[in-house]
Amino acid sequence: MPPKGSKKGAKPAPAKKAEEEPAKVESEVNGETTAEESEKQEEAVAPTLEPEKEEAKEEKPAPATNGTKASKKRKADDTQKEPSKASRRSSRGAPKTSASPAQLINYLLSPSALELCRPDDEAQDISSRGKDIKTYSGSQLSPFEELLCAIVLSRPISHRLGLRTIRTILNDPYNFTTPKAISDASTDKRHQAMFDARTQHKDKTATQIGLVAQVVSEKFASNDTDTSLEAVRKEAGKGWDAERDLLQKEIKGLGKTGLDIFFRRVQWLWEEAYPFVDERTARGVEKLGLPKDAEGLRKAIDENWKEIKKDGLPKDEKQAKRRAFVIVCERATSADLEGKGEALVEAASGS
Repeated sequence: MPPKGSKKGAKPAPAKKAEEEPAKVESEVNGETTAEESEKQEEAVAPTLEPEKEEAKEEKPAPATNGTKASKKRKADDTQKEPSKASRRSSRGAPKTSASPAQLINYLLSPSALELCRPDDEAQDISSRGKDIKTYSGSQLSPFEELLCAIVLSRPISHRLGLRTIRTILNDPYNFTTPKAISDASTDKRHQAMFDARTQHKDKTATQIGLVAQVVSEKFASNDTDTSLEAVRKEAGKGWDAERDLLQKEIKGLGKTGLDIFFRRVQWLWEEAYPFVDERTARGVEKLGLPKDAEGLRKAIDENWKEIKKDGLPKDEKQAKRRAFVIVCERATSADLEGKGEALVEAASGS
């Protein structure tokens, strides 16, 4: 059952700097359902304050659960506290057309779905810089890169702005893809990356990625190029709860939202976390017509596996199913955040 954690967005603050964005935008943090405005309007109003309050509370390890044998206490707590708001929102935004589970899963795994779920500015960036640039939407990232991305996306900023920040730090001229690359960069260079991304919370984010690199280098990397975070798994005994607790303990500012984002993405590599569906993803997959709980979604993929196209998936069947699970979760979430869920279902129904 997906863990609880989303909050209502607060009222937007008065307009400030020209580089800031409106409060009512889709993000991993606030879960709002209003559409983003144009790029110029996006950077004109200050962000909501409510997500900042959430971040301040994220000092204690947060309860979470997946389809594995996690802590019984955590499972019980999550069952009792499961919010009903997700289903109410989903019924209001349900697509007018429908598609079978096999059609939906196949389409979500397709290149067409990837392009549909991309923010428009990411597609433009790829067009101008080349298809080889790293993107959160379409690239296979290392666990360390996923951790950086989770830090960025757990900030109270829009989904689109978060993805732009990720493209900035993972590509030229910064290439912050290893702890060493970040540690070797000057403080000014890390801050400049945030300014180039035209993001919010520049100082906090620049400082935090520096701290993440330091912690990983000192505690969780075997050498300068190690981005696997396997030391986290080893120290935690490959226990999902213990891994969450360890990361939250060692990395300042990494709370429940960031942990959910991280494990949503790395569970195909860290099988002890599989299957996992966080609350934000549950809303997205349910709106498309797929099971919102982790075990139900896993079964849907397993039952339709013979019909699923395997292009681009790992050769090992178990890993391929986990990878397919992650892609379905990620693209369902992106479609919801970008307001493209209905278009996705319509495309899937005709595929």
